[in-house]
Amino acid sequence: MTERFARIIIDISHEKVDRTFDYRIPAGLLEEVAVGSLVLIPFGKGNSMRKGYVVGIAGHADYDPDKIKEIAGIVRDGVTAESLLISLAWWLKEQYGSTMNHALKTVLPVKQKVKPKEKKVLKSLLDHTQLLKALKEAEKRNYKARVRLFQAFLKNPVIPYEIAVNQMNLSAATLKPVIEKGYVSLDCEEIYRNPVKTKTGKENKVLLNEEQQAIVDSFCLDYSQNKRTTYLIHGITGSGKTEVYMELIQKVIEDGKQVIVLIPEIALTYQTVLRFYARFGNRVSMINSRLSAGERYDQFERARNGDIDIIIGPRSALFTPFSHLGLILIDEEHEGAYKSEVSPRYHAREVAVKRASLQGASLVLGSATPSLEAYTKALQGEYKLFRLTERAKKNSRLATVSVVDLRQELKEGNKSIFSRSLKALIQDRLERREQVMLFINRRGYANFVSCRSCGEAIRCPHCDVTLTLHNNSRLVCHYCGYSIPMPERCPSCGSPYIANFGVGTQKIEQMTKKMFPAARILRMDLDTTSKKGGHEEILTAFSEGDADILIGTQMIVKGHDFPNVTLVGVMAADLSLNTPDYRSSERTFQLLTQAAGRAGRDFRNGDVIIQTYCPDHYSIVAAANQDYEAFYHQEMAYRRLMKYPPASGLLTVQFSSRQENCLSEASAAAAGFIAPIAEREGVQVIGPVEASVYKINDIYRKILYLKQENYDILIKIRDQIDGFSEGRRPLFDQVMIQYDFS
Repeated sequence: MTERFARIIIDISHEKVDRTFDYRIPAGLLEEVAVGSLVLIPFGKGNSMRKGYVVGIAGHADYDPDKIKEIAGIVRDGVTAESLLISLAWWLKEQYGSTMNHALKTVLPVKQKVKPKEKKVLKSLLDHTQLLKALKEAEKRNYKARVRLFQAFLKNPVIPYEIAVNQMNLSAATLKPVIEKGYVSLDCEEIYRNPVKTKTGKENKVLLNEEQQAIVDSFCLDYSQNKRTTYLIHGITGSGKTEVYMELIQKVIEDGKQVIVLIPEIALTYQTVLRFYARFGNRVSMINSRLSAGERYDQFERARNGDIDIIIGPRSALFTPFSHLGLILIDEEHEGAYKSEVSPRYHAREVAVKRASLQGASLVLGSATPSLEAYTKALQGEYKLFRLTERAKKNSRLATVSVVDLRQELKEGNKSIFSRSLKALIQDRLERREQVMLFINRRGYANFVSCRSCGEAIRCPHCDVTLTLHNNSRLVCHYCGYSIPMPERCPSCGSPYIANFGVGTQKIEQMTKKMFPAARILRMDLDTTSKKGGHEEILTAFSEGDADILIGTQMIVKGHDFPNVTLVGVMAADLSLNTPDYRSSERTFQLLTQAAGRAGRDFRNGDVIIQTYCPDHYSIVAAANQDYEAFYHQEMAYRRLMKYPPASGLLTVQFSSRQENCLSEASAAAAGFIAPIAEREGVQVIGPVEASVYKINDIYRKILYLKQENYDILIKIRDQIDGFSEGRRPLFDQVMIQYDFS
């Protein structure tokens, strides 16, 4: 029988995860030992029995097989949260082509224990009668400090040490003799840091409308029948998705299970946590990158120990160590923030499907503008689709959306970034003491070239993406490598008014202050929210009416509910439309629809002004009409034509190196190797081409794109590239390869 060896981590609770040990799997355990198994192993010179987790299984060992010890046994009932997360790490490694080490560091984000926060308390060791006797003796001897202490103990047998010292004026010298006599004990209690700085309250339960209640009833019926599946809630902005989420969560936690709620950005944490905390109390916590190391560690410990039922946070919250997970909920599931930009380059939606299946949990996705991937799966029956077509508040209606053609504004002499209609509406809202949000998409800051006369951006003739201006005055396509010199006139209309397009929040803030000097203005972007609590501070000030105008990037248009906002201005829709990305139209539609959803969420009607040089583009027209179906069908036609996801699979192979010549040679060699394989398998190969930013921190990057409808074929080719690079050392020693499935 072929021998099998297990790679085992001895302790993963707070040790580094990059040290594994090889153990032989006994013949009797071959069918039982799997990745994630908790096993007993002899460890060290004394062969003391330790517990360890299996993180990999192989047919060979890295050490002399004769010196390798055997696994002693499997820990029965040892399926812990860590076991499940390690199994998930193995799946990440296989699915996304990372190392096991990177996958483990992803799913076990808190690895080293942080010094615990302690609370000192004084406890009386005397009963009531003994206390009265000790008090009488202290009064007789005129020990005034002891008298204060014993009198306090008669009211409460436990006194916080801080109160004893700061408010009762008791010194260490006073406490020492009563502790030595056994009257009092000084204990240290470990307390968890709680990042939720709010008082527990009870949110009034909202009466659901028919559409909302139908979703809750359908989910609860499935749940009670032990049916676990993936649901997609497609609800227009303001349709009350959060109220539905809360009812689903209530059902799950009443069953004794735990819930993970994913939100795309820290900026959304504040309002979300307040609402959930009001409903579910201190059984709710959150995790995000702004927490201190101690706060992050404590939240995972609270989850591991069962002290909380609900965790709220961005992508990393998906790996919260809940042992009894019953529901994963991903709000705004379309957001790009759910995609990891470092290895393993996973998407939270796909990993959530896998984790839910591992733990027998349900998965709920929600969005007013679902990703094409999720909506396609829903239409195909892979997800269960629900729709919310009406706003939850009876008197609330979708805002009136107007599209302003900035080309026409320029022709008529308006060179300002504010169109005449937007300027007039801002002035009107200021006079009516209503609030305004001005949105500029910072994501579109990539340099693209556009004509201010005709509105055309210069695009690649082969890939239908905009060309990017490089500092060598050439326009380059980052998908196929097509390149032309920077033209002096617009290729479409011959106008000389051609230049880079880009404007930022700070510039808009300055212009707004100049145009509306009496307005109180807040700006929300990465600069103003860099400090801890920055998001809460700005959002609280705006929600309490301390500002008239909020200027910001994407973070202000996602999920927030400000009843007094009746006007939203989208300063330049083209910033997201003209980026070198096949998803640019989808992101534009999503951003514009989300932005439009911030206006008129209460009884007052709302207005939205979308300023653009491309008023006839289908994504802008569909967003103005709030018509997701029209956008979806047109965009999918484009994706099918160009073989982009979800119509086809797309594997991106990125080569990077500090040695430019090594990079060129290695990427070309890999492309040559896979060319005949790709031809046999029907895979379209593009590249290698330079990455959109070719050099970062003196590291050069080139990319190969592979398109194929069959995902399994792309995985097979990825593995073949890995094998080829292993066999071509030392060339690939200088080159790192990363894989990304879109």
